[in-house]
Amino acid sequence: MKMDALVKRYREEGLWLEQAEVPVLKEGEALVKIHKTAICGTDVHIYDWNQWAQDTIKTPMIIGHEFVGEIVEIKGNSPAFKVGDLVSAEGHVTCGHCHNCKQGLKHLCPNAEGIGVNRPGIFAEYAAIPLSNLWKCDKDIPEEMYAIFDPFGNATHTALAFPVLGEDVLIMGAGPIGIMAAAIVKHAGARRVVITNRSDWRLDFAKQVVPDVITVNTKTTDLKEVREKYGIDEGFGVGLEMSGNGNALNQMIDNMINGGKIALLGLGIEGGIAWDKFIFKCLQIQGIYGRKVFETWQKMTAMLQSGLDISKIITHRLPYTEFKQGFDLMNSKKSGKIILDWTK
Repeated sequence: MKMDALVKRYREEGLWLEQAEVPVLKEGEALVKIHKTAICGTDVHIYDWNQWAQDTIKTPMIIGHEFVGEIVEIKGNSPAFKVGDLVSAEGHVTCGHCHNCKQGLKHLCPNAEGIGVNRPGIFAEYAAIPLSNLWKCDKDIPEEMYAIFDPFGNATHTALAFPVLGEDVLIMGAGPIGIMAAAIVKHAGARRVVITNRSDWRLDFAKQVVPDVITVNTKTTDLKEVREKYGIDEGFGVGLEMSGNGNALNQMIDNMINGGKIALLGLGIEGGIAWDKFIFKCLQIQGIYGRKVFETWQKMTAMLQSGLDISKIITHRLPYTEFKQGFDLMNSKKSGKIILDWTK
């Protein structure tokens, strides 16, 4: 049986819409009919074929890992799931036998494989997903929200790494994950939330998604002026570094209160980091990767059920056959999350 799929066929820029075999299930897997997928920054790296992708991806490969769909077949014992369930899935497939997995810390598994990166992905009409990775969806929440639970989870893991109730929070980087993090910390009771970027379009978009966030273009405005204006006298209590930019991290360090806490999600930070200031201020730092399995998923669901609204983070909805337009929009840096619909 054949299906449509987006395949990284060649070691060059692009993806190819092809006919592929519907996956044959292994024990402990479910066959999921894909309803909606979202394009991730990782997918863009693979599409563009940057150095990381060249070093990581084995071709040919069906890519993609952000999705929602319906179980159509199960192989093995599955008391938690049945055919017809609406599901999404954790994108990191862990080994289950290392020290961290046995401690219930799956997000720290050193042997984790990424769906759509190290194993076949979900940009297809059907995908085989381990039952242990599935998340049953509350059908009262719009399906397309579950298609972005992966990046929403990154934002949640980072935003809630430290207590934020009553804190002034600084977020460096107004990409979709940074913007979602702003919405989360506001929902969790932060006092002032400041988000920075060097793109006015990104900052305007952040305001659309989170109207009461304070936006700052660091090309033209000094954060110390912002602190003075909003009464953040001694510095920010919590910092969320989403940009992967060394200069941004240094600005954050300069504007943290002594004993402040920084969660780092952004990758690729280079350059001379002001570690002396970091030490003298007695700052705490927490590296963030992925999501806590499944604690983060429970928190995401609960926040949406209790009124968190991040729906405007989705800016485009396209049939999967128009995937090239979706990747062009992502590369333009003037989009939020983009949904590809596999039901049409």
